[in-house]
Amino acid sequence: MGNNSASLYNRYKDKLQRIADIKYAAAVLQWDQETYLPSKGNEARARQLATLNETAHQLFSEDEFGKLLDELSVADNLDTKQKRNVELTFEDYHKQKKYTGAFVRKMSETVSRSFYSWIDARKQNDFKIFEPALDELIQLKKQESDLLGYEDHSYNAHLKEYEKSTSVKQLDQLFENLQAPLKKLISEFSSKETNTDFLKRFYPKDQQWKWAMYLVKELGFDLEAGRQDISEHPFTTNFSARDVRITTRIDEHDFANMTWSCIHEVGHGLYEQGLPDEEYGLPSGEYASLSIHESQSRLWENCIGRGPHFWQFYFLKLQSFFPDQLHDVNLEQFLGAINKVQPSLIRTEADQLSYHFHVYVRYIIEKEIIGGNLKTTDIPARWNDLYEQFLGIKVPDDKKGCLQDVHWSHGSFGYFPTYSLGSLYAAQFWFQLQKDEPGVKEEIVNGNLYTVHQWLANSVYQHGRIYTSGDLCKRITGETLNTHFFTDYIADTYKHF
Repeated sequence: MGNNSASLYNRYKDKLQRIADIKYAAAVLQWDQETYLPSKGNEARARQLATLNETAHQLFSEDEFGKLLDELSVADNLDTKQKRNVELTFEDYHKQKKYTGAFVRKMSETVSRSFYSWIDARKQNDFKIFEPALDELIQLKKQESDLLGYEDHSYNAHLKEYEKSTSVKQLDQLFENLQAPLKKLISEFSSKETNTDFLKRFYPKDQQWKWAMYLVKELGFDLEAGRQDISEHPFTTNFSARDVRITTRIDEHDFANMTWSCIHEVGHGLYEQGLPDEEYGLPSGEYASLSIHESQSRLWENCIGRGPHFWQFYFLKLQSFFPDQLHDVNLEQFLGAINKVQPSLIRTEADQLSYHFHVYVRYIIEKEIIGGNLKTTDIPARWNDLYEQFLGIKVPDDKKGCLQDVHWSHGSFGYFPTYSLGSLYAAQFWFQLQKDEPGVKEEIVNGNLYTVHQWLANSVYQHGRIYTSGDLCKRITGETLNTHFFTDYIADTYKHF
């Protein structure tokens, strides 16, 4: 790289890293907001987050930074990764220019109010408490659609915030294509009589926490570069590849609630810890997309964490943590219970088949909300109708219904479809992992996860955001996303239970 190009690129890198410093400082405050913040600190925290978010936006959208990107885009002697970083940052810059600082600040403040309102509404099991703050946030998200611009449907503007390659048209087709095979498989496997009562026995909170900490460490999450805490809704955040925070929640009468949320969030956490730390602040140091991020959590949660190969090693370990609860349960019974196909109320606890109808319900509602076809006040009724239509379940209350997820309180409209996309990518990656490493299941049976970690690091983590989801998938598996890998995986998985 020529001296001038090197100088320009160093200026660019320094700028992005300074912006990242501010963004991650805000992320620390938001993590604290959802874990340890005293309730009386809410108002000041909302202001602090708004100031940091507005400042980061101002720095990113400065005209001077745009001129630097212009120069770099025609600079000689940048290598392939550097060129791609500049290209991606230019895309981000043009998007940020569409926002005003005032809008960014207002969005941040509204999200904070919405989150606190959601917490209160869940405590009182009453959507009406959440409704005013959510409606204010929805109106801002509609304005954001117009600011960002879109084709065909205003919801597309938000979908692309989480997965650039998707659209309403594509997702409509995807969910339409998935419904028939999923319904057939649900009908086939849900008819099996499986006892799950032992999962609802009393599992003390302290003992569950000890199990959780043992589990995340065994899965390879580096506790010297991260930590786990309790929150209202499990989530993962990071402040660098060397400081990644995951959370879980504990229900003393539902063992599965915490265990698979831990495994899910560890999947996210491993991805963040595996990103190139030397690329801090640059696109090459960020995750590829939310669909790919969810592929990592779903691969660990389901392909590995619900598989017989994993529990052949860890079931005895689990029994040693809960001898009173599991003394009369064998491995076969346990595997059948944790893989039981039965439509349920809570998305995060759903089986691998009915899970996608949970996502579909949220997708339909979000599309209608952003498109102006559904009023905020009508969300609970619409939610309940769709749950009965697709899952055959009557929703008893708001907490187990439309208040169960944190995402809308964060303004994360467009996120939910990435859970289904991530599950599909996970199945495709899992197939390729076994093809590339034929002995990997036997290694997992012996409690050895090294090959899994290395394969994911080489195939996914090291590339950051350099590739789109489709390009990354093709690079790894030889083709773009193909749903037959998921249906084949499901058919192969459930024939054992």
